[in-house]
This record gives sequence, structure tokens and C-alpha cells, in this order.
Amino acid sequence: MKQVKSADGTKLHCEENGAGTPVLFVHEYGGSCRSFDGQVAAFRARYRCIVFNARGYPPSEVPAAVDAYSQDHAVADIAAVMDALGIEKAHLVGVSMGAASSLQYALKEPGRVLSATLVGIGSGSDDPAAFREAADATAKLLAERGMAALAAQMNQSPTRARLKDKNPAEFRRFNEQLLSMSPLGHANTQRGVQGRRPPLYAHEKRLASLSLPVLVVVGDEDAGCRKPSDFLKRVLPEARLQVFPQTGHCVNLENPDEFNRLCLGFIEAVTVPSH
Repeated sequence: MKQVKSADGTKLHCEENGAGTPVLFVHEYGGSCRSFDGQVAAFRARYRCIVFNARGYPPSEVPAAVDAYSQDHAVADIAAVMDALGIEKAHLVGVSMGAASSLQYALKEPGRVLSATLVGIGSGSDDPAAFREAADATAKLLAERGMAALAAQMNQSPTRARLKDKNPAEFRRFNEQLLSMSPLGHANTQRGVQGRRPPLYAHEKRLASLSLPVLVVVGDEDAGCRKPSDFLKRVLPEARLQVFPQTGHCVNLENPDEFNRLCLGFIEAVTVPSH
């Protein structure tokens, strides 16, 4: 457990377990580094597993200004974690918001990425205006009523209903973790990261030139991520797509054993360049 400073001085909570080739996990909007406990337990015998909390997610620092939050800041935070831990190259595993920033990091620093696993990516890409409106409304809800109101809203989402049915213990844990977070941090993340993020389709030309092994994972009931996931499979030169049946947005939490097998198999098949 350590603290890492990003380029703008923001302190980030970071943890690592295991040894070997590094795997860096990047969490979703509703999660934290704890979202990957099931993956770390499965991976750490063979890999050096790194998790961290995004800015705005205690015990990481919570900057007060909205302008301290953006997808560019999220990319810089991934770089800061890798640099602070002396990691030259890593496999990236990102979920939702974390998948978006992982992909942008891979586009910016492809030489430092061994592979990218992108789970539940692309929310808002099919209707950016509505997504921005929803982000602003959620930020206002957080400012007025706090984390409990956000948790209630997220639990009503059809893309998260499966988690409660399939993994009730993880559903309870998800909510406990969410309630311990910062309303300001989550509101600023909605406005600065989610609300300002371009749709995936805007990056088509850059994506077409990204020669990296990419595994795109999506639940068949995750409506907002199906088309963006198909798009990535079509555009990325070395992408494969895995659709999980009867699954919503929280693929790694809903289907931890199957996800771990899939992700480990993908990472193990990637040839790590010798130094």
C-alpha cells in the first residue's frame, strides 16, 4: 500500500500484490480498487497486480475543482502509477470508465502496454448529449443528497440488476464501498470525466493504427456498450470480442470465475517481449 503523486500533485492510493509481469487494473465509476479483489486473488500467483483509486475516490485525494478531473487527468494518473512503481510495460485491465482511460493511455503510450482488456466500454457513445445531461443530473443529485442517493440510482439501473441476482454478496459489498466514497469526488468525476468524454467513435482513425492485443468484454444486457464494443472489434487491428450471456455492466463481479479464466488465458497468450 502506497501513495503516488500524479503530474499535477494529486495523491493516489495504490496497492500491489504478487510478482512477475505487471497487470494494472483500472476501476469503473461506481467502483474502486476493491472492485478487483477477485481478480487480484486469481492473478497474483503469476503476475504483479497493481490497483489504485482514481482521483476523487478516498483514500486518494479529492481535488475540489472540477477542472482537476478529465479523461486526460485519468490517463496521466495511469502514467503516474506506472512511473512511481518503476513499471516499464504492463497489461491493462480496465472496466467502464477505467476501460476508457486505459484505452486512451494505450493510444498515447502504446509502447508501454503489453495488452489491454476493456470491459463494459463505451457508455454514452451512442447518445453523447443525453449522456452529458445525465452526468450533470447525477452530479446535482450527489451535491444535494449524497452517496446514498447515487447508490439507490445505480441499483435501479437495468444494467446492474444482474449483479444482485447472481452475486448478492458482491452486490452488498459494492454498495458498502460506494457509500464510503466522496460525494464531491463523484460529482466532479461525472462533470469532468464522464460528461466531457468524447464518444468512442471519435477516435476511429487513431484506433485503426493501434497494433496491440486487445480483449473487449461486454455483457449481452449492457445496452449502452454493445455497439461501441462491436465498433472496437471492427476497428482495432488485433481485437477480439467476448460477449457474456445474461450479464449486465459488472461483468467481472457478476461472473468472476469465468472472467478470470478468460482474462488470464488472454494475457498468458500474449508474448512478452524480451529485454
